[in-house]
Amino acid sequence: MTQGVCWLEGRILPLEKACVPVLDHGLLYGDGVFEGIRFYAGKAFLLAGHLRRLRRSARAIALACPWSDEELGRITEEVISAFDGADGYLRLIVTRGDGPLGIDPKPCRQPRLMVIASHLQMVDPASREAGIRIVIASTRRLPPDGLDPRIKSLNYLNHILARIEANRAGADEAILLNGEGKVAEGTADNLFIVRDGILLTPPVTDGALAGVTRRLIMQLARDGGIETRERSLAPYDLHTADECFLSGTGTELVPVREIDGRALGACPGPVYRRCLDAFTATIRTHCGGASS
Repeated sequence: MTQGVCWLEGRILPLEKACVPVLDHGLLYGDGVFEGIRFYAGKAFLLAGHLRRLRRSARAIALACPWSDEELGRITEEVISAFDGADGYLRLIVTRGDGPLGIDPKPCRQPRLMVIASHLQMVDPASREAGIRIVIASTRRLPPDGLDPRIKSLNYLNHILARIEANRAGADEAILLNGEGKVAEGTADNLFIVRDGILLTPPVTDGALAGVTRRLIMQLARDGGIETRERSLAPYDLHTADECFLSGTGTELVPVREIDGRALGACPGPVYRRCLDAFTATIRTHCGGASS
């Protein structure tokens, strides 16, 4: 199985041959935006929602994105067709492009587009079935007045530091709190808990990314008769939850069995299973495939 392919400068190349100049400001300063997109049975899943968020992120940092949705859709199809496999993960990246040293973006004349197709397994099958262990990190989510969490930028150092905490604790994932001690999100996923049959998730105003998969799960849950609310959560709410699970494009859906050493009552729980069944059915409807 090949490592993957990348569309770059109008060509599709093996990943090991796809290179960008060292003066690309995305590399030098994290000056760019991206989207992660799953594809199943050769079809991109929720592409329109991802492209909409990509454009909003680019606009928020005054980054030109001159490719139309039709062009990005065509490029995405070409990359998926060139990939060795029907299911996989896309990383669509727009950087500020090449420029001289120095953070001033003004000399960068042409943004750069990259579309990568590869495999991504964030959770192994055994852990996905039995549930994962998570910890609440001491690293805090950057506040909106520093970097708005709705911007999906190339700068993930804050989340990487939290993930290092998880690694050192022997956990599978870390949860970040905001500056007020409220639950924001995981290092690469959104969080849901269940209490008394009600599905709860932190609001975007508390630092959660406006996840495309998060939005879909909330809609599927409501359509399935599960009461669903956005509500501020504290560590207490996580520690005493009936169920907990994470969602994200890379993560898909994964149940949580333990938080900070505290075992949850149900894993996988009944609400999680209902959401997973609805999520898998939606993939089959839109793409003809099933989640891995």
